[in-house]
Amino acid sequence: MDVQPSDVVRDLGVLLDSELSLKHHVNRIASTCFYHLRRLRQLKRHVGVEVMKQLISSFIFSRLDYCNALLIGLPFSTTAPLQRVQNVAARLLRGLSRRDHVRPALKELHWLPVVYGIQFKLALAMFRIHTRHCPDYLTDSVQACNSDPARTRLRSASSSDYTVPRARTKFGDRVFCVAGPVVWNSLPAAVREADSLHSFRRKLKTHLFT
Repeated sequence: MDVQPSDVVRDLGVLLDSELSLKHHVNRIASTCFYHLRRLRQLKRHVGVEVMKQLISSFIFSRLDYCNALLIGLPFSTTAPLQRVQNVAARLLRGLSRRDHVRPALKELHWLPVVYGIQFKLALAMFRIHTRHCPDYLTDSVQACNSDPARTRLRSASSSDYTVPRARTKFGDRVFCVAGPVVWNSLPAAVREADSLHSFRRKLKTHLFT
């Protein structure tokens, strides 16, 4: 049997193209979400706000959030369709027109813009690594600065920073062992020093909103 090459393959629900640009994956998510938003618009007059919010969470955000950490480092032009989906969902829920500014509605709903939602997911993974509540393969993928003998005299060794490996390409910057520490190191100490996952999530979301 001949095996034919394919430009796009599906792995755990993620569409991977030959260049790993994830454009096909993003466009497929956006297309599916817009289809469901059109159906939800027809239901709006028949259900309350809380029910509509739950429907949007089930049909829209379940797709926007699924494996979204893979989108870290992508150009805004690639992730823009997902942000448009979120904007349309906010306008639908709040009854806004296309001319109304959507940012206040997103903040009122406590919906992080897509790019910050991606950072949120990576930061959560790093917090679990930092508190040793994750599989070993994730812990082994990054290195704390205070565990590197060559950095014992540096200021970063006394902090909770993680070593950022040097990447030669933009594609390399998207690897978890690079992107994860970059996101974590950019967080204020008050956020990183949270004493529980619940507290970390709350502080992180507040930080990203500001």
